[in-house]
Amino acid sequence: MSLYTAMCSHFLFPLHERLKGHDSVALRKRLEQSQWWSADQLAGARGRRLHDFLVDIGTSVPYYRELFGRLGFDPQSVGAVDALSALPLLGKPEIRANVERLKADDHGPLTRYNTGGSSGEPLIFYMGKGRKSHDVAAKWRATRWWDVDIGDPELVVWGSPIELGTQDRIRRVRDGLMRSHLLPAFEMSATNLDRFVATIRATRPAMLFGYPSSLSLIASHARQKNLAMNDLGIRVAFVTSEKLYDEQRAVISEVFGCPVANGYGARDAGFIAHQCPAGSLHISAEDIIVETVGADGAATAPGEAGEIVVTHLATRDFPFLRYRTGDVGVLGERTCACGRGLPILEDVQGRTTDFVVAHDGTVMHGLALIYTVRDLPGVERFRIEQVSIDQTIVKLVAGPAFDRAAEERIVRDFKARLGEVVDIRVERVADLANEASGKFRYVVSQVKGFTTGNEEARA
Repeated sequence: MSLYTAMCSHFLFPLHERLKGHDSVALRKRLEQSQWWSADQLAGARGRRLHDFLVDIGTSVPYYRELFGRLGFDPQSVGAVDALSALPLLGKPEIRANVERLKADDHGPLTRYNTGGSSGEPLIFYMGKGRKSHDVAAKWRATRWWDVDIGDPELVVWGSPIELGTQDRIRRVRDGLMRSHLLPAFEMSATNLDRFVATIRATRPAMLFGYPSSLSLIASHARQKNLAMNDLGIRVAFVTSEKLYDEQRAVISEVFGCPVANGYGARDAGFIAHQCPAGSLHISAEDIIVETVGADGAATAPGEAGEIVVTHLATRDFPFLRYRTGDVGVLGERTCACGRGLPILEDVQGRTTDFVVAHDGTVMHGLALIYTVRDLPGVERFRIEQVSIDQTIVKLVAGPAFDRAAEERIVRDFKARLGEVVDIRVERVADLANEASGKFRYVVSQVKGFTTGNEEARA
């Protein structure tokens, strides 16, 4: 560990978290102890924590106070995680209909978040400081599995728009101090890919973090340019938010000369699981209970695919209890060779994000378009279909709050991204069906603007 990394990890970042009222430093230390517990120790601790969580929200959260009363459910009787099966699943429609009633009566400061998610259904929800502290601690623990600490140079390829508000300027200063650099994943033109490769070479990060599709595209571009990237000292490439395909893992690992660590999580559901150096995707089980359920809502067996349902035990201010992620996964039974007692998520299926291609040939992440649509008033569900380089159709299931001004904003923003000559058509529909796999694709592009080395990912 360098002197600067040590200063960030032991002084600057802990001070930053303390000033924000977060308990992430102490939590990370506890997680680094509990990861070595036996399965029995972990099960006992989870049962006790679930008991306390349910008692708490059954008293302080109006939605669950009423639900538990109506069901005759007594949280005081809970002693193990299998007690969750007595409670209904929580989906986006229930959250949308009960946003205020899901807030604890005595909640602390809450931050509003929006997400379209991979289902294309916009969602507004809130996070308290406890949830943020636990998510930071879980991610911090996972990076340290790979000998990467706060303050080691990090390069992030991500789709979040760069804002110019006061909080975002503060965030930039913080990221600069922690040596975290952002490359926007929206536009993957040849010129930008040249710049991204040059930035990585100049930064010499200890780790890369981003979408597997974006990192594999950058790696393929560097390979085509015959630029060496495997001598930069990169220790690991963390990938998340999309399904990681074998071809993507291979090109990222080969070009950057480092292992690829897969991760699974979501802004709404939390930091769910991350891969250890032994190859297992470990669930952050001290904070998160993962179930898999079939179409009938009944639990699927380990080794059998089912919808991933998450209970986040650090969300008492705005609870996520048996939350349906819309993703399909497989829980494992085996133990990991690394010795950690954390349960394993064997597979996550059906989670991909398409790129779209502008009229001038610029390739950009599908999120560049999603950000415009997902938070517009009245939008209940949407799909963006890029029919050709000349036409894109936005299909919407929308309520009365969606008006002409919102439609004009879609057209204006999409033309700004895709090109003024592109025909942007907004169509209202009664419903948008899932694919046969059960997964909803929020961006579908028929334009083949580049080759990632994995045609299946774009098919």
